[in-house]
Amino acid sequence: MFENQNQWSSTMPPPDRNIPYPVRQMGDPGLKHCINQMTYIWLKNGNEFWFYPTFVGRQTMLGFRWRRMGWTRDRVNIKNIRSFQCF
Repeated sequence: MFENQNQWSSTMPPPDRNIPYPVRQMGDPGLKHCINQMTYIWLKNGNEFWFYPTFVGRQTMLGFRWRRMGWTRDRVNIKNIRSFQCF
């Protein structure tokens, strides 16, 4: 799944600087439609960030998260997601 992380992360541009407003999208079925799409995530703890999901399972979403220095691979527990919006 992350075989070419260095190549992928160096070629993927940074996300849009415009942060979307939260929407009421929730749940695993909707997340599956966001695979390989830029997605903004709002967590229940108040954190929010850009994510590029590559896999959505029953409990975990895998992909790449935007941080100050660029894209890094990461996983998100689906139970912790308050809402999301994919583009």
